[in-house]
Amino acid sequence: MLCTFDDLKNKEIINIKSGRKMGYADDVEFDTCTAKICKLVIFGKAKLFGLLGREDDMTVCWSDIEVIGEDAILVSCDIPFRTKKNGGLFKNLLK
Repeated sequence: MLCTFDDLKNKEIINIKSGRKMGYADDVEFDTCTAKICKLVIFGKAKLFGLLGREDDMTVCWSDIEVIGEDAILVSCDIPFRTKKNGGLFKNLLK
């Protein structure tokens, strides 16, 4: 199956170790010497509509990809997932 980057961007990335959705591929890293894709990059979620920046980006090594299907990319990797912080934005502003 031939796949363009535009096709990859529309596929959801799912970790098969935890069964969690990681997001969509926003960018790729590739080696310019070998012209091979090294990693898929998933941008961090925007904080307050992007006004307060973003969470950390996640990367998935190309070797961790198990299957690229019609609708999803299944990966097997140990990536820490984003967790919600208690208190939110206004807790830190009121201190």
